[in-house]
Amino acid sequence: MTGSVAALLLVAVPFIPVEESAITGAVLCGFALGWTVLLLLSQRFTDQPQRWAAVPALVMGLGGLLLLAFGSAMREVLSWVWPPLLLALVVWMVVRVRRDMGSRGGRVQLYLVFTILALCAVGGGWQTVREAADPNPYLGSGRLIDVGGYQLRLACAGSGSPTVVLEPGAGGTSASMGWIAPAVAAQTRVCVYDRAGRGGSQAADRPQDGARIATDLHTLLHRAGVSGPYVLAGHSFGGLYVRIFAAHYPHEVAGLVLIDSTASSEPAESVIPSTGGEGSYDAVGRVSVLASLTARVGLTRLYGELAGGSLPARSEEQLRFDAAQAATVRSTAEEYLRAGDSCQEAASLRDFGDKPLVVITAGGHPASWMTAQNRTTTLSANSVHRVIPGASHQGLLDERQYAVDTAQAILNVVDSSRSGQPLRP
Repeated sequence: MTGSVAALLLVAVPFIPVEESAITGAVLCGFALGWTVLLLLSQRFTDQPQRWAAVPALVMGLGGLLLLAFGSAMREVLSWVWPPLLLALVVWMVVRVRRDMGSRGGRVQLYLVFTILALCAVGGGWQTVREAADPNPYLGSGRLIDVGGYQLRLACAGSGSPTVVLEPGAGGTSASMGWIAPAVAAQTRVCVYDRAGRGGSQAADRPQDGARIATDLHTLLHRAGVSGPYVLAGHSFGGLYVRIFAAHYPHEVAGLVLIDSTASSEPAESVIPSTGGEGSYDAVGRVSVLASLTARVGLTRLYGELAGGSLPARSEEQLRFDAAQAATVRSTAEEYLRAGDSCQEAASLRDFGDKPLVVITAGGHPASWMTAQNRTTTLSANSVHRVIPGASHQGLLDERQYAVDTAQAILNVVDSSRSGQPLRP
């Protein structure tokens, strides 16, 4: 308990950089303190001193200090050394506890800790080997475009105007649009991209709320030579981002499709991202990096292997690969932690004029969700609300029978923007 509390406190201190290697080092130093406390208190207050605890204290403390001192280069080395070292340490500690601790209750408590450490060692080794063996399936397609210090991956297909830009939901990547993008590309140009820190895109060096995501998308499209006007289609959290884009760049948006979109909230916030504060204390960033450590012990890879899907095979392969990456976990955690700001920024879009807007809602939602979806349709005088019975929130993208409805809604908005005719229900 002392080690866990110490780890969290060290992660929070300002002099620890918001970087994975530094956060990992702080966690290990906290755990080292925990083992040290076990050593000292057992010597001071019991007749069974646990002198062996000095070894895990030394090993974890040394590993933590090396990560803090040498950063990502040391993390790459330790990712290979640490799993077998930790597993060997666990086996040795089990032997020592059986010999040195007479308390059955004490042994049981430590065995639980040892079990967790052993699982982390095995999972960490599995993650390291698979990372080295598995190539990134994203690298074979699309382009990497610099948006100001980091690169985002963009892939476009088809021809025609307006260009459709697809925005996946929270934690999603362009692979989430595996059914929809080809269907839309058959009739107009469509572009998919990966937000910072996931898929084929690099991690950002600044906070990623909705305003920054929308601004980065605008920069990405312009630097890639993809000219407007755009029909923006956003699923779930992606619906917030396309609304922010439309509020910030109204003259470049020809239409919107909100796919079971997260609702905005008042009061509205500015859709222009702040240019300052990147170097200031970032609690959200620290929590996000801490969450990403689950990927380093194989938990997210295990989830990806066990979770089945109904997207095309290539898209499923990409999603499994992406889910196993620490950068994906970090960016997804940050996305949820900054959701409040994104919801308020989306509220800045109050009037979409008579541009075509289709709101798609999965069936089976509670009344409050449906009320918010109905309210969204009032943004435009040329809007349609379609409820898809039987579809789930994610099924509107993942399940082919419902993805057809989603793709058709996008093409309806494209046709309306081309012809100037109102949408049909």
